[in-house]
Amino acid sequence: MSENEQVTYIEAKKSENFSEWYQQALVRSGFIDYSDVSGMIVFLPPAYFAWQEIMRAVDSEFRKVGIEDTYFPMLIPERLLEKEKEHLKGFIPEVAWVTETGNTKLEEKLAIRPTSETIMYKSYSKWIRSWRDLPLKYNQWNNVLRWEFKHPTPFIRTREFLWNEGHSVFATEEEASTERDVILNIYNSVLKDYLALPGIVGMKSDNEKFAGAVASYSIEHVMPDGWAIQGPDFHNDGQNFSKAFEIKFLDKDNNTKYAYQNTFAITTRELGVMAATHGDDKGLVIPPKLAYIQVIIVPIYKKDNHDKVNAYVKKVYDSLKSKFRVKIDDREGYSPGFKFNEWELKGVPIRIEIGERDIAADSATCVRRDTGEKMSSKIDSIEMTISEGLENMHINMYQKALKFLESKIHKASTYEEFKKLLKENGGIIAAPWCGSGECELKIKEENGTKITNIPLQQEEHGGECVYCGKKSEYTANFAKSY
Repeated sequence: MSENEQVTYIEAKKSENFSEWYQQALVRSGFIDYSDVSGMIVFLPPAYFAWQEIMRAVDSEFRKVGIEDTYFPMLIPERLLEKEKEHLKGFIPEVAWVTETGNTKLEEKLAIRPTSETIMYKSYSKWIRSWRDLPLKYNQWNNVLRWEFKHPTPFIRTREFLWNEGHSVFATEEEASTERDVILNIYNSVLKDYLALPGIVGMKSDNEKFAGAVASYSIEHVMPDGWAIQGPDFHNDGQNFSKAFEIKFLDKDNNTKYAYQNTFAITTRELGVMAATHGDDKGLVIPPKLAYIQVIIVPIYKKDNHDKVNAYVKKVYDSLKSKFRVKIDDREGYSPGFKFNEWELKGVPIRIEIGERDIAADSATCVRRDTGEKMSSKIDSIEMTISEGLENMHINMYQKALKFLESKIHKASTYEEFKKLLKENGGIIAAPWCGSGECELKIKEENGTKITNIPLQQEEHGGECVYCGKKSEYTANFAKSY
């Protein structure tokens, strides 16, 4: 080891101490850093790049279905936040308030945006007058602040996070309902095609739905520790907000009607799920489409061949730079082994090693981050080798994550079986449920689990509720959850 080399590695094992491993992997890889404000993190370039790619992918699909981007203020007057009582009740513990500027007290408290329904819908009520103004489908990408919790965890539960807020308005309930599958399919596709993440799509129970919604839907993941975590969501808000904010319109028959509304979001929490799902004891494993650097080239020098190796490396770099995000690690004073470990920690998808033997064979050695597989490629075909390697890596990552998710879903038909599976296996327990909120809360009280969601694709559930023995209405997914 040279004097320049400071060993950076993950001391915790993912399978033994997931929480410690997770935080070490994110920080030591240079993906994020902690700030001086508790519960708020710094997105370093690789993390923010990944989020930007998610934004671009989602936005591209939004455009295809007529959703437009806009931006609303981050400060919300208290009187607006109070207009929808159930909504306010759900958020009031988390709201941070601005009460003064300089030495001057404000006449009215201003909430720092926990979510934007109230500030947006005041404007909607001015803009929507006729059926010709509908549908109105706006989205904004922003940050929100939610303060109330005890144990902040990077991406998973932070006081400030980034997300999209979709807020659509329709003339009829049928039109609003149709949007659900459109949005959830967009989110599901982005999760699969960019983050290599599977999820379970379902409806939230009344106890777990969004404050102010008629019905909520989510895509749920399972973390390596067996706990569930909510991903993107969609909320059918019915006419709750339109009645509170007077969002009315004249229909084609000149009758005044209240509009129907939906809200939906994907957040930076997905970056945490991605890191947790794919990472290993060496560090992060970043899906190729989200990797800030997709290909790292590491020259392997001898004492007398620097110029020769550098010229060859430059040739390889030039052949790849137009198609891939590629970088050369030609730092002096660092051994190849140190560089290999560092780029593995950062999760770069493919490493190219080039030394004297590779030059003699007019080739390069390519190493996949997910499997460690080495691929020797001739220079004239290296672009194809890299393309296929990245594609196969993504497929492998998704299939591995899907296999893990499926392994964490267990079926229980009795309460004793439910408790035994939860204790021995963790994960999600799919069980018949009568639909009673009372049964749901009793199970939560006794086992620390909640209904993560009720899968939209219901198998023949039949039978009796796992808790009370009454006729079941659904098969619901129960789990301990972040």
